Amino acid sequence: MTYLDHAATTPMLPAAISAMTEALASTGNASSLHASGRRARRAVEEAREDIADALGARPSEVIFTGGGTESDNLAVKGIYWARHADDPRRRRILASPVEHHAVLDAVHWLAERGAEITWLDVDDFGRVHQDTLAEAIARDPASVALATVMLANNEVGTVNPIRELTETTAQHGIPLHTDAVQAVGAVPVNHRAIGAAALTATGHKIGGPAGVGLLALSRDVRCEPLQHGGGQERDVRSGTLDVPSIVGLAAAVRVSVDGRAAEAARLAKLRDELVARVRAIVPDAVYNGDPGVSTVDGGPSRLPGNAHFTFPG
Repeated sequence: MTYLDHAATTPMLPAAISAMTEALASTGNASSLHASGRRARRAVEEAREDIADALGARPSEVIFTGGGTESDNLAVKGIYWARHADDPRRRRILASPVEHHAVLDAVHWLAERGAEITWLDVDDFGRVHQDTLAEAIARDPASVALATVMLANNEVGTVNPIRELTETTAQHGIPLHTDAVQAVGAVPVNHRAIGAAALTATGHKIGGPAGVGLLALSRDVRCEPLQHGGGQERDVRSGTLDVPSIVGLAAAVRVSVDGRAAEAARLAKLRDELVARVRAIVPDAVYNGDPGVSTVDGGPSRLPGNAHFTFPG
């Protein structure tokens, strides 16, 4: 059987398996002060530094979580709570209607508790444009708590111009969160360069383990925690750190980012061949999302491994 649904999950990379296997043979709580704990802490911090280097972040900005869904919830809810607490006028969340449900459901949950959602219109490809965001902010800039727009769409593969969008939000001091779960290893992802206040990613979409993710949170952005109990990750996220999964995540991030250009070219060629053959067999099939022939923020305008069709009937 050929497995093709890498948008859902990916096979683990040999480097990630090797890193995890080695870590699983060692015992230690990264919060402990004895030798085993210090050894575990060293492994975690080396992984944090490697991920930060690969994703253009500071090590202190990388927060480990239990996966992409937790990272998205932590960013959206935590930043909203912090901003609203600082200024009760900040009740508005600007969000695209085509976000992953980890974001959509978090936004709806906040709306049920007093937040106001302003939906950002998307074009026929599912992309949010800078002028759309600017118009939404201009209605009442002081009322905006945060904006959230995914870097790359998990269904149709369209890449958003996050750098342009953060330029707009920065003019008003509004933090923007971007879900980069599908983007890491597929398109250029640099936390510092795109200017996002918060960026989320997960292990199992890039050849790493399931059940571990990360939130790259800018140091000047306040984020209230979802859970309490130890404050292991900057007092933003509590819980004993899963050292084997974290080192597996770091290995997957490094391999995916370092090999991105070559792998993206290979996948794009296969995708285009698939699209051409489908169209030859089903001429009226609709190819959804960005055509993938232009660039966004220095990378392809569509995820190289994504092909999404609507078939008549």
